Amino acid sequence: MNLKFFKYQGTGNDFIMIDNRKKFFDTANADLVKFLCDRRFGIGADGFILLEEHPDYDFQMVYFNSDGNQSSMCGNGGRCIVQFASDMGVIGNETSFLAIDGEHDAYIKDGLVHLKMIDVEAVETGDGFYFLNTGSPHYVQYVQKIKEFAVYDEGFKVRNNERFRKEGTNVNFIEKDGDRLWVRTYERGVEDETYSCGTGVTASALVASLQGMKSPIPVTTLGGDLSISFQKADKGYKDIYLIGPAKQVFEGTIKI
Repeated sequence: MNLKFFKYQGTGNDFIMIDNRKKFFDTANADLVKFLCDRRFGIGADGFILLEEHPDYDFQMVYFNSDGNQSSMCGNGGRCIVQFASDMGVIGNETSFLAIDGEHDAYIKDGLVHLKMIDVEAVETGDGFYFLNTGSPHYVQYVQKIKEFAVYDEGFKVRNNERFRKEGTNVNFIEKDGDRLWVRTYERGVEDETYSCGTGVTASALVASLQGMKSPIPVTTLGGDLSISFQKADKGYKDIYLIGPAKQVFEGTIKI
């Protein structure tokens, strides 16, 4: 069959989008998803996303990592599917949709997608690191000279250490640069550094707030700029928004 697809990117984090409202795509076919995400033999992407109907929401987001497996929440993917749904006429400039971690509200304003993330109840403070869940698990560590930092090597070590080897974690390295935060991320499922990670940027900004940075926090990634707004709650954070651009790159068909 010929599969119609759309390619979107959010600060360099790129995704294959499929309109699966008629439920034709076999979600159990991990090998097919992995092939489509392959940058040499397929379309190429960090992740694969299905837009599906849901009786109680504007749509449902079904997300797969590039290894072919369904995964936890992807923030940049969430922003991209909101833009995709708007471009398809499924929604206007506001929406409420369902993802694997629950309900998300979002709106588009001045060319930016504002995606509400789940509340964060607590941040674990470890020996030289922080750990929290922003829809996906994230290890966060401050480093120096982040532009020269060996993200792949050090991220691989953390992701595969005794604690995280089984379930995996995303690994974020951060550095304060004036009033901005620099973030670089090793993503599980991709098993490499990506240009940007939405849930990782969110986790990193919340960690930075523990060190005195105030909302909204501007963030720089390899793929571009984002910002995170939030409110502190009694034991964590609420009203968290991941804000940034999401754009269609191209569309096409591929024979499968």
